[in-house]
Amino acid sequence: MARSDPPPSVAPASAAGEGIPEAPASGLMAWVPGLWVARHYRVGWLGRDLVAGLVLTALLVPAGMGYAEAAGLPAITGLYATVGPLLAYAAFGPSRILVLGPDSALAALIAAAITAKAAGDPERAVALASTLALFTGVFCIGAGLARAGLVTDLLSKPVRVGYMNGMGISVLLSQLPKLFGVPGGGASTLGSVEHFVRAVIAGETRLRVLIIGGVCLVVILVLRAVAPRVPGVLVAVVGATVAVTLLGEGGRMAVVGAVPRGIPIPTLPRVHLSELPDLAMAAAGIALVTFTDTSVLSRTYATRTRFRVDPNRELLGLGAANLAAGLLRGFPVSSSSSRTPVAESAGSRTQLTGVVGALAIVALLVAAPGLLQNLPVTALAAVVVSAALRVLDFGALRAFYKFRHSDFVLSLVALTGVLVFGALTGIALAVTLSLLDFVRRAWRPHDAILGRADGVKGYHDVRRYPTAKQIPGLLLFRWDAPLFFANAETFRGRVVAAVGRAESPVRWVVIAAEPITDVDTTAADMLEELDKELAAGNVELAFAEMKDPVKDRLERYGLQKRIGRDFFFPTIGVAVKAFVARHQATWTDWEETGDA
Repeated sequence: MARSDPPPSVAPASAAGEGIPEAPASGLMAWVPGLWVARHYRVGWLGRDLVAGLVLTALLVPAGMGYAEAAGLPAITGLYATVGPLLAYAAFGPSRILVLGPDSALAALIAAAITAKAAGDPERAVALASTLALFTGVFCIGAGLARAGLVTDLLSKPVRVGYMNGMGISVLLSQLPKLFGVPGGGASTLGSVEHFVRAVIAGETRLRVLIIGGVCLVVILVLRAVAPRVPGVLVAVVGATVAVTLLGEGGRMAVVGAVPRGIPIPTLPRVHLSELPDLAMAAAGIALVTFTDTSVLSRTYATRTRFRVDPNRELLGLGAANLAAGLLRGFPVSSSSSRTPVAESAGSRTQLTGVVGALAIVALLVAAPGLLQNLPVTALAAVVVSAALRVLDFGALRAFYKFRHSDFVLSLVALTGVLVFGALTGIALAVTLSLLDFVRRAWRPHDAILGRADGVKGYHDVRRYPTAKQIPGLLLFRWDAPLFFANAETFRGRVVAAVGRAESPVRWVVIAAEPITDVDTTAADMLEELDKELAAGNVELAFAEMKDPVKDRLERYGLQKRIGRDFFFPTIGVAVKAFVARHQATWTDWEETGDA
């Protein structure tokens, strides 16, 4: 019997796609959300989507070509990698407003994966990059079908910030030779910087190239700051193209040159079988990074527009976009944190905005490809540098340093790893250290001896409440972490030490177990040994406030039977009353309020 779909909820009137109920969780409309939007589309939105699409095109063209150059590919492939993903995501993507396409965060990853293999051959580079896109698409779709969307939780905010800062700096540095008109070189980011500095010192800078690129960069940054609604990228790129044409500089500096008319027929790229394993490994890292970026941006806009976006559906939409890019001689794509806000501010309501942008680029390539011929490469470098500057977030680094030094270190490790070892190795290193830092915190967690403080209900850490009173003969011990192999002996040692430090002989040790969310087999063995060790000193072990799933696990381990079911109490107050009653201890509790 088919499951009935939940009742649709309607977005607020001010949101993108206002009035469109959320797509059903199953059926054709769930797999192709674009059909659901088309079914509920309102004619009143058409004007805004058309205008937003045309405004967006002004940014899509130079940005796409610039990121292609940054990835070591012919500039025209940036447009191919824009058209296909926009159309595919409009059909298969769950977000109503997200813009997909070439992205600065992926440029260094793509370049690292293809540059050595291409050996300077543009056609080889295109085939390799297209294969990367196909692999990335397959990985994203496979992960979506496997419901692996939560894997991005491994990328903590410090890791993401450090990674993005590293990528931003890496991309920025890679564009300096084009901006200055000097030949590039170097096998790594640091090597490229060294080569660039030597070229500048040797006087190889081409002043005219630097002036045009520098002016473009200034125009973009100034307009972004003082007139954000003005398409600064378009103004700079058009101005540079006109200047090169009027001054006749097209033959004396690097320009985009003649581009093929139209768009390529979808086809599979041709690469050697021996190259597939390396490309697949690189694509796996790219898939993780692109989904992380996309999911963060998608969640941001989903919250703003009050829509739920399933991360697994987002993976499917992202996979479809990358497959489209690979079939059209493009390269891996991601969401855009710079073009999505442009679409939103221009009034975008649905995915039709992206469709309009894609069709406008097709019209440009079919009807007037010559408009791009004299576009100087230094102007595209300025576009990429401006985007890289926007990616940098040193304010977050300052916040990490202020609030949590370990997060600051993790972020710096991610940043340094990207610059020194490359994007994939850098992020793998940062993720590994992030997980190790979590284990470190769980390995040496906070613990507390609890007592009753005057004027405060319940039992609290005696270090926080120095005047808190403890029940003679009863040790209330709280452990603020799961119990597992890494911290089991630490737990045992701290309990035994607390018993030894007690002012009066301890007869019961009650573990305030509410924060303990799990106990593995190593920790279970430790608890059994601890119970024996305490019993040898006439001390009994008990637990209070233990969660039922953890209690069930201890029962499977046989610990409930050994310790005794009577020594598992629902609350600390009940445990205290049981101790007082059994040992005739002199103790006045919160009995008058019932909050013991």
